[in-house]
Amino acid sequence: QVQFAESGGGLVQPGGSLRLSCVGSGNTFAFRISSIAWDRQAPGGQREFVASISLGENTNYADSVKGRFTISRDNAKNTVYLQMDSLKPEDTAIYYCRNLATNVSGQGTQVTVSS
Repeated sequence: QVQFAESGGGLVQPGGSLRLSCVGSGNTFAFRISSIAWDRQAPGGQREFVASISLGENTNYADSVKGRFTISRDNAKNTVYLQMDSLKPEDTAIYYCRNLATNVSGQGTQVTVSS
């Protein structure tokens, strides 16, 4: 079983940037071969897909973040990143990473975009 620890959230002004990290622990071999996604859940909203990256580093993005967010991975560090640029107030949410094969997620990290 893989456990996830998300970090890097915080308060940022509109137009700013943040980089989120998702560190895998436990079965790190499984982490390295798994497709990993970032999801988010805004206050009062449902959890929604943001981006994903496969073992071969193929990436997919929600239309709402294309051109602004970049997902990447460093298997040597058991880490998946989400670089978020040109942030908007509507990006405010708790961000979670998730194993696409098992749907297991971490506890999330809060991102707030506000002036």
